[in-house]
Amino acid sequence: MLPAVLIISISIVAIEVVVGFIGNGFITAVNIINWIKSKKISSADMILIFLSTSRFILQVTILMHIHNLYFADVLKLASVYKAFGAIWMFVNHASLWFSTWLYVLYCVKIINVTQWLLLQIKLRISRMVPWLLLGSLVISSVTSLPFLWITTSTYLCSSTGYCRENSTAHITDWGSSHLYLLLLYFVGCFFPLVLSVVTSVLLITSLWKHTKKMQCYVDTFRDPLIDVHLTAIKSIISFLILYLSSFVAQILLILSTSQSKDVVKVAISLVVAGAYPSIHSIILIIVNSKLKLAFRILHQHFRCCLENTTLSPIL
Repeated sequence: MLPAVLIISISIVAIEVVVGFIGNGFITAVNIINWIKSKKISSADMILIFLSTSRFILQVTILMHIHNLYFADVLKLASVYKAFGAIWMFVNHASLWFSTWLYVLYCVKIINVTQWLLLQIKLRISRMVPWLLLGSLVISSVTSLPFLWITTSTYLCSSTGYCRENSTAHITDWGSSHLYLLLLYFVGCFFPLVLSVVTSVLLITSLWKHTKKMQCYVDTFRDPLIDVHLTAIKSIISFLILYLSSFVAQILLILSTSQSKDVVKVAISLVVAGAYPSIHSIILIIVNSKLKLAFRILHQHFRCCLENTTLSPIL
C-alpha cells in the first residue's frame, strides 16, 4: 500500500502531465500548421517544435516511470526499466538543451552587441539553429546511453526512495552505480543550465534597463511596449525558478535510496520535477503573441460550439 502523501503527489503529477500534454501539444500543432501554411519556419518556431515535442515525450516517460515503479510487476520492472531510464534521460537532457537555445536565440537577437565575434553570431544564429538542435540530440545521446550499463536494481529504488516489500531489488548502500547515474545526469544538465542562467540574466538586465529608459520618456501614459518588456522579464524569471527547482528536485530523486524513508521529500520532488515542463509550456503560450492569438481563436471556436450545442435542444 502506497503512503497517502505519495498517492497525493502522484495525483498532482498526473494533473501536471495532462496540462503538459495540452500545452505542449498545442504549441507543436500551431507551429507545424503555420509552417505548412507559410512554407517557411523561423528559428524560434523550429526550436519551439523540438522543445514542445521533447517535453510531450518526456511526460509520457514520466507516466511510464510512475506506473512501472508503483503499479507494475517487479520482474517486468527490472527487465524494462533501463530502457525507460535511458529514454527519460535522453529526452530530459534534449529538452533542457532546446529551452536553452530558445533563450540564447532571444538573448542574441535582443541584446545590442559591439564585439565582432558576438556580432557574427547574431548575424548567423538563424542558420546555426538546425545544427545546434542536431548537436543537442547527439550530446543527449552521449549522456544518456551509458544509463543502459547501470545496475537496474539500483535505479529502481533510488529514483523514488520507495520499494515494495516483496521487491528483490532492494539495495543496502550507495555503490558506484548511484554515483555513475548522478554524474550522467549532472554532466547532461550542467552546460545547458549554465547557459540558461547566463542568457536569462543578460536578458533580464537588458530588458530592465530598456524598460527604465522608456519609462523616463513616457510620463503621461503607459507605453504598451513597457508592458511587453515587463511580461518578458516575469516569464524569464519564472523560467529560471522552474528550471533550477526542477534540477534540484531531480537531483534529490536520484540521491534518494530505499533506506531514506523520507517519503515527503520524494513526494515534493516528484511534484516539483513534473511542474517545469508543464507550467513553462503555459508561460510560452502566454508570452508568445502568435501562440496567444491561436489560443484565443481556439477558445472562441469552442465557445461558439458550446453555445450552439446549448441552443440546439431549445430550438
